[in-house]
Amino acid sequence: MSFRLAVCAEMAYGHLPLIERVTRIHEQGFEVELWDTRGRDISALAATGARFSSMSGYFGGSLIDRDGADAVLASAEKLIPTALELGVERMVVHPAELGEGGVAVRPLHRSTGQMWVTALRTLERLALLGEKHGVTFALENLNTVLDHPGIPLARAKDTLALVSGVDHPNVKMMLDLYHAQIGEGNLIELVRAALPWTGEIQVADVPGRFEPGTGEINYRAVAAALQDAGYSGVIGLEASASGGDGLQAGDDALAAFGAAFSISIPSFDPSQEP
Repeated sequence: MSFRLAVCAEMAYGHLPLIERVTRIHEQGFEVELWDTRGRDISALAATGARFSSMSGYFGGSLIDRDGADAVLASAEKLIPTALELGVERMVVHPAELGEGGVAVRPLHRSTGQMWVTALRTLERLALLGEKHGVTFALENLNTVLDHPGIPLARAKDTLALVSGVDHPNVKMMLDLYHAQIGEGNLIELVRAALPWTGEIQVADVPGRFEPGTGEINYRAVAAALQDAGYSGVIGLEASASGGDGLQAGDDALAAFGAAFSISIPSFDPSQEP
């Protein structure tokens, strides 16, 4: 059983124009993740022949308040034609609105029952929209310790509770293990618990947000656990190259990512212990 591997074009080969990044990623056999597609040449992206696993699914608003929820739905509907043109499978949303650099537009450091209810209802609306157009909305967990302070309901256990509560095939988790490691840890048990509701998994090492093998996460063990659990979906590298923006550094980072999630991972069998 093999995983489908994708690379975030926004973070790889940062010195190249986007089209060249996508082409280079595609030529190395990886699928492609995108962030904001507004203002991009969608026809040129489609012409690269790349398979696009995910893109941002909204550009304003918040799942956790009523006015913001309407804005999320309106922006998502505007982005669906782009997703369909590119063949994107998952449109990514977050619990609350992110501004430039991922900063909370309206920082909130305590969640309320009303936030939970509104987020759940908003995801139910997104599920119906996704079902209508044949796309899946993926709710991404974030860490609020380092990168995204002030985003309520952002921990993996929160996003899992919301997605499992909706329990609809057109709403899944974008399970980001970089964020989960910083905020929660216990990654292998997390992926096992979240697997029924996971649409895609994103990875980067900690600290630094670089490729696997540069930090503290044992991604080979995570890969083995995913393989044993029967996961065969997309794993996306959302990380910068530890060696910088150059071509060789980018190629090395993609190679390290591929090696960490290769299918020749031996499962641990305690009965074979000497």
